[in-house]
Amino acid sequence: MIRVLVVDDEALVRSGLRMILEAAGDMVVVGEARDGDEAVSANTRLRPDVVLMDVRMPGTDGLTAGARLMAGPRAPKLIMLTTFDLDEYVHEALRVGAVGFLLKDTPPRDLAAAVRTVAAGHAMLSPTVTKRVISSFADRTPSRAEAARGRLATLTAREEDVIRAVARGLSNAEIGRELKLTEATVKAHVSRVLAKLNLANRVQAAILVHDADLG
Repeated sequence: MIRVLVVDDEALVRSGLRMILEAAGDMVVVGEARDGDEAVSANTRLRPDVVLMDVRMPGTDGLTAGARLMAGPRAPKLIMLTTFDLDEYVHEALRVGAVGFLLKDTPPRDLAAAVRTVAAGHAMLSPTVTKRVISSFADRTPSRAEAARGRLATLTAREEDVIRAVARGLSNAEIGRELKLTEATVKAHVSRVLAKLNLANRVQAAILVHDADLG
C-alpha cells in the first residue's frame, strides 16, 4: 500500500482527496495536516511515501514546508496541489525538490495514477501541465543561462542527448527507442547525469536544460 499524507487548509478538500485515494485500492491516507507546520510534524511521525500538499495555505505555506521536508533526513515524494495551472510558487517548489504538481480539479483516475507514478520513483514531468509551468516561470536571465550551460558542459555528448530527452518529458523506454539504447542503459545514464549535476530528480534536470535555453 502507498502511504499518503494529505495537506490542505480546507477540511472539505482533505476529505475529498482521502476518498479519491483510498477508493483506488492500493493506497491509504495515513494522516492529514492543515498547514505546513503540521505537515512537517506529521511527516516525521507517520513516514508517508507521498505527501500531497497545497501550495497556498495560511501560516506556513506549502512552498516553505516543502523545502523543509526535502531537507529532512527522510524526504518523502512531494506533489504540490494548486488551484491555478500557472502558479509561480509551483516552479519554485520544483526547484527545491518536489516531483511535480496537480491541479485540484484533476480527475480522480489521474490523481491516483499520479500518486502511483511518484511512489514508483518517477517524476511527474509530462509534456503538458508541468512542463508549461516550467516554461512559464523559469528565470532565464543571461547569468542563469550561462551558469546552466556551464554545468551541462561537464556532460558527455550521449549524456546531453539523454538529459535533453528527459527535459522533453520522455520516459526511459521512450528515450531508449529514440536513441537506440536499452532501457537499462538509459536508466544508468539518467542516474549518472543526476549524480554528476547534483540534481534530485528529472524535474530539476528539465529545469536546468530549460534555464540553459536548450530545451
